[in-house]
Amino acid sequence: MAAGNVNPFNVSDSEDEAEQRQDGADTERSPSDEAQGHSLGPFSPPAYSEPAALLSSNRTSPSVDGIPASAAAVAGIGGGGAETRVSLDAIAAQLLRDQYILTALELHTELLEAGRELPRLRDYFSNPGNFERQSGTPPACKEQAVGPGGPLILEFELRKAKETIQALRANLTQAAECEIPSQERKNYKSSPENQEPIRPLEKRALNFLVNEYLLKNEYKLASITFSDENDDQDFELWDDVGLNIPKPPDLLQLYRNCGNILPLHRDTVDVAVNVDPNDLPGDYFTQEPVQQTEAIQQQEEVVQELEYQIGLLNSEKQSLAEQIKKLQSDIQALQRNVSSEPTSAVKSTQSKEDTPCGKPPLDNGQYLDIRGVTETDSSSDANTTKTSNTTTTATTDCTERTTTATQPHAKLKSQSQQGKSSVQFDQPNRKLSPAFHQALLSFCRMSTDSRLGSEVSRIADSEQSVMLMLGRCLPHIVPNVLLAKREELIPLILCTACLHPEPKERDQLLHILFNLIKRPDDEQRQMILTGCVAFARHVGPTRVEAELLPQCWEQINHKYPERRLLVAEACGALAPYLPCLMFTHFLKEIRSSLVLSMLQQMLAEDKADMVREAVVKSLGIIMGYIDDPDKYSQGFELMLLSLGDPSERVVSATHQVFIPAFAAWCTELGNLQSQLIPSLLTRIEKLLKQGEYGLDEHKLHMYLSALQSLIPSLFAVLLQNAPFTSRAKLQGDVPPIEVTRFPRPASPLQDVATIVGSREQLAVLLQLYDHQLQHEGTTGWDSLLWVVNQFLPQLIEIVGRINVTSSTCVHEFSRFFWRLCRTFGKIFTNTKVKPQFQEILRLSEENVDASAGNGILTKATVPIYATGVLTCYNQEEDRKLLVGFLEDVMTTLSLSHAPLDSLKASFVELGANPAFHELLLTVLWYGVVHTSALVRCTAARMFELLVKGVNETLVAQRVVPALITLSSDPEISVRISTIPAFGTIMETVTQKELLERVKMQLASFLEDPQYQDQHSLHMEIIKTFGRVGPNAEPRFRDEFVLPHLHKLALCNNQQTVESKRIDIATQLFEAYSALSCCFISEELMVNHFLPGLRCLRTDMEQLSPEHEVILSSMIKECEIKVENKGIGEAQGSISIAASLVGEDAKTKFLSKMGQLTTSGAMLANVFQRKK
Repeated sequence: MAAGNVNPFNVSDSEDEAEQRQDGADTERSPSDEAQGHSLGPFSPPAYSEPAALLSSNRTSPSVDGIPASAAAVAGIGGGGAETRVSLDAIAAQLLRDQYILTALELHTELLEAGRELPRLRDYFSNPGNFERQSGTPPACKEQAVGPGGPLILEFELRKAKETIQALRANLTQAAECEIPSQERKNYKSSPENQEPIRPLEKRALNFLVNEYLLKNEYKLASITFSDENDDQDFELWDDVGLNIPKPPDLLQLYRNCGNILPLHRDTVDVAVNVDPNDLPGDYFTQEPVQQTEAIQQQEEVVQELEYQIGLLNSEKQSLAEQIKKLQSDIQALQRNVSSEPTSAVKSTQSKEDTPCGKPPLDNGQYLDIRGVTETDSSSDANTTKTSNTTTTATTDCTERTTTATQPHAKLKSQSQQGKSSVQFDQPNRKLSPAFHQALLSFCRMSTDSRLGSEVSRIADSEQSVMLMLGRCLPHIVPNVLLAKREELIPLILCTACLHPEPKERDQLLHILFNLIKRPDDEQRQMILTGCVAFARHVGPTRVEAELLPQCWEQINHKYPERRLLVAEACGALAPYLPCLMFTHFLKEIRSSLVLSMLQQMLAEDKADMVREAVVKSLGIIMGYIDDPDKYSQGFELMLLSLGDPSERVVSATHQVFIPAFAAWCTELGNLQSQLIPSLLTRIEKLLKQGEYGLDEHKLHMYLSALQSLIPSLFAVLLQNAPFTSRAKLQGDVPPIEVTRFPRPASPLQDVATIVGSREQLAVLLQLYDHQLQHEGTTGWDSLLWVVNQFLPQLIEIVGRINVTSSTCVHEFSRFFWRLCRTFGKIFTNTKVKPQFQEILRLSEENVDASAGNGILTKATVPIYATGVLTCYNQEEDRKLLVGFLEDVMTTLSLSHAPLDSLKASFVELGANPAFHELLLTVLWYGVVHTSALVRCTAARMFELLVKGVNETLVAQRVVPALITLSSDPEISVRISTIPAFGTIMETVTQKELLERVKMQLASFLEDPQYQDQHSLHMEIIKTFGRVGPNAEPRFRDEFVLPHLHKLALCNNQQTVESKRIDIATQLFEAYSALSCCFISEELMVNHFLPGLRCLRTDMEQLSPEHEVILSSMIKECEIKVENKGIGEAQGSISIAASLVGEDAKTKFLSKMGQLTTSGAMLANVFQRKK
C-alpha cells in the first residue's frame, strides 16, 4: 500500500481524500479502480516513451494540481515507481473514467501548448454530447457536478466556442485579405502609380475608427448617418471587424504619429500558461520536427547560393564603375586640353564616341542616383593609395549631352555639368576589398524598392527631369494635403503642367487643378483663375485651346455649383488668350464657337443664379474679344435671354457687363444705330400692338431697360463720329466736367469717359459738342441726325400709344427720357427734344377750347414729357416751364371735360419726389383761385393724390387751408370734390388738431340742412367712408363713420326715387363690406353696425335680392358674435393657439433639436412671443 500511496506528480492530496484513505473507504472507488490496483496488465510499458522525462521528474508541475490520491496510486503501482513509465494516454483514460474532467482538460491544454495532442482527449473534448447533463452521474463526481464543477464545465464550453470563433475569424481574415476584385487588381497592375485598392477588412477597420472619432467629437448625427450607410457592420464591437489584431489607436493618435517612425509589428505567441521557464526540461524549446530542420537547411543553402551570385554581380558592377570613372577622367582631361573649342561641340563628339546607343526615355540619365554614387565610391581603385582627392560623379547618359547643345537652356545645363564635375570627395587611404565595402555599406538603411524610395533615391539635375519628377509625384501628394491648404499647390501644379513634356501628364495635372478643391470658395476660385491666366500667358493660345478648354467642358454639368461657377469664370478669364482663328475646312473662331456654345448652354440650363451671373459676365468679356460678324445675331439672342432671366442678379450683370460690351462690338461693326437699337424699338412696338387686351409689362421693362443701358454707347458714337472729332486734341486748359453732367452709371462700362478713353478726352469732346450744337448746327453729322430725325420721333410715337393708367409704363419711359436728356446735355434737350414734344402737345392758347378737347393731352405723352424731360434740369427757368405746362394741361383738360388720367399720372410720378411738392402745390393753388369752377374741381381732386406723399407740415399749412377754401365755394360741385381729399387726410394724418378740423368740415356736410337732399354729396361721402374707414383712426371710425353710415342707411329707407335709393344702397353695401373686417366693439355692433345692416337689408330685399342673401349672412354672424361674446373670445384664443401649434410648432421644434440646452420653458417663450 505504500507503493499505492506514491504520487508521481509530487502533489499533496486534499484533506478530504486523505481522510478517506485513512478510513479505508474503498466503497467510493469504482470497480475499475480495484482491478487496476491489483493488476499490472493495463499499465504495461506502451509504445509512448517520450514523456518519461517529464513524468519522472521530481519538480512540481502546477498545471496538474488537484489530482486525487486514487489517480496518484494508480500511477505508481508496480513496485518500481521510478523505473515504470506510464503513458499519457493511460493517464488520460483513467482521468476520463473517474470523471476528473477539469484535470483532464488542464492536461489536454498543456499538451496542446507543448505540441503533443492526444487523440483520446481531443475526441472527448470535441464532442459536445459528453457535457450534457445526465441523471446517472458517477458517484465520484456527484459533488463536483452539483458544486462548482458545473459552472467550470460551462466555462470550458464558452472557451471552446471562443476558440472556434477566433479560428473562423482568422480564416475569414486570411480569405478577405486575399480577396481583391479582379477589375481593381487589373487596374492596379496596369497603372502602378495608382494606390493599391482598399481591402474589405481595411475598410471595416477604417469605418470603425471613423465612427469612433465622430462619436468622441459629438458628431452624433453624422455618426448615425454613417452607421446607416454601413449597416452590415457592428460599430460597438471591434471584434466584428474580423481582424485578429488588437485595436489600433484612435484617428487623432494616428494623425499625431503619422510623421513618426512607428515600431515594427512583431508576431508574438504564448508559450505556456502560468509556467515558470525554470520548471521546464532543458530540451523543451529545442524539440522540433525533423522535417522543419531539413527545410531550414535547404533555405540556408538557397540563401548562400543567392549571396554568392550577388557577390559576382557586385564585383562585375564595381569593375564597370572603375571603367566609367577612368573614362570620365579622360573626358575631363580632354576638356582641359581643348578649352578653346565650344563646349557644345566637345560634348556632342564625346557622346558619339562614348555610347552609340539609341534614343533613351526622356528621364534616362538625368538623375543623380544615390545608389550609383555609393557603389562608385565603394569601388574606388585600391592601388591609388596616395591620391587623396579622386573625382567621383554620377553616370550621365548620351542623350543629356546631345540635347545640351540644342536646348534653349544649354547655358544653364553646361553650368550644372560644370558644377557636377567640380564635386570631389576625399577617399580614405585604406586597402579594403570592394566586397567588404559593399557589405559594410549595406548596414546603411535605405529603401529604394518602393515608388517613393525610387523617387527619393534619384536627384533631378535638369529642368526637364524636375518636371518629370513633379509630374509623377504630384498625383500622390495632392490627395494627402488638407482641403483648406490645397491652393498652396496651385503654383507647383501649374509650373509642372506648363513645362512637362508629356501631353498625357499635362492633361492629368490640369485635371487635378480643376478638381483640386471639391467646392472652392471665392478666394480659392480666384487663385485657380489666376493660375489659369498665368498658364495661358506662358503656353500660348494653341495649348490653351487644346489643354484648358477640355477641362472646362468636362465640368459644365458638375453637381456642385461652385465647380460650374469656376468654369463660367474661367471662360471669361481665358478669353484674351484663346486663338483668334482656327484653320479647319474654313475659318472658325474659338471664342465665337466652342466657348460661346459652352456659355450659352450654361446660361440656358444651369439652375444656380450665381453660375448664370458669372456666365453673363464671361459672355460680356467674350464680346470684348469676338471678331466674327456672323455671331451678331447669336449675341443679340444671348442678350435677350439674359434680360429675361428670372434672377435679378443675372439681369443686373447683363446691364453692367454684357450690354456695354455688346454695344461696343456693335459700334465697331456699325450696327448700333442700324440694327441693335431699331431691333429693340421694333419689339416694343410689336409688344404694344399685341397688348391691346393686356400689355406684358415685364417684357416692356426688359426691352426699355436694354435701350436705357445703350444710351451711353449711343452718345459716345455721336462724339466719335462728330465733325469736330479730328480737332479734339488734349492741349491747353480743359474745363473739368461737372459732377452732375451725366447720370450715375450702373457700372464703369457705362461711363462715357471709359467708352471714349479718358475723362480728359471726354471733356475736350464735350466742349466741342456744345459749341457745335449752339453755333454750327448739325449739318453732316449723320449719327446725330439719326437720333433727331428717326430715333426721337419713333420714341415719341411709342409713348403716345402706351396706357396712361399704367403707372409702371409711365415710370419706365419717364426714367428713360430723363437719362437720355441728361446724357445728351441741356442744349440738345432744349433744341432737339422739347420742340418735338411741344409740337405734338400743342399747348398754345388758341387750342384751349372746351368744345374741341385735345386728344393728345389724355395720352401718356403728358406725364412722360413732364416727368422725363422737363425735370431733367432744376434751374429756375426749368421749374417755371414745368409749372406753366402743368397749369396749362389742368386748365385745358378741365375746360374740355376730358379725362384727368394724364394729369393724375403726372402728379403721382412727380409726387413721389419730395423736391417737387412745393411746385405741385403752386400748380394746385393756381387751380384753387381759378375763375372756372371746372378748374377748381380738378384742383380739389388733385389734392387727394398729393396728400399721401406730402409731410404733415405742408398738409397743415398749404393743403387744408386750400381745401377749406374750396369747401366754401359757391359751386356745390367744387365742395363735393373736396370730400375725397378730406377723407385721405383722415386716413394718413395723425395730428389731432388737423383731424378735428377735417372732422368738423365733414360733419358740416352731413348735418347741414342745405345738403340734406344732395344725392351726389351723400354718394361721395359714403364712398369715401368705405375707402378710408378701415385705415382711419379707430376713434374717428367709431365716433363718426359708423353712426353716420347708420343714419344714411336709415334715411335711404324713406327714399322715394328708386334710382337714388339703389345708388345709395350699393355704396352702403360696399362700405359695410369693407368695415366688417375691422374690430367693432359690442356697443357699436348693437347700436349702429347691426341696425345699419338691417336697414340696408330692407333696401336690398326690394332692389337687389342677391345682395340680400349676403347681408343676411353678415347679420347672422354679427348676432352670433354678440350673443356669444365670452365664448367667442375663448374660442378665438384656442384657435390662435391651435394655429400656432399647427403651423409653427413643428418647425420651431425641429430647429431646436440640435440645441440640447433648450428647455421646455424656452420653447414656451417662443410660442408666447408669437401671441
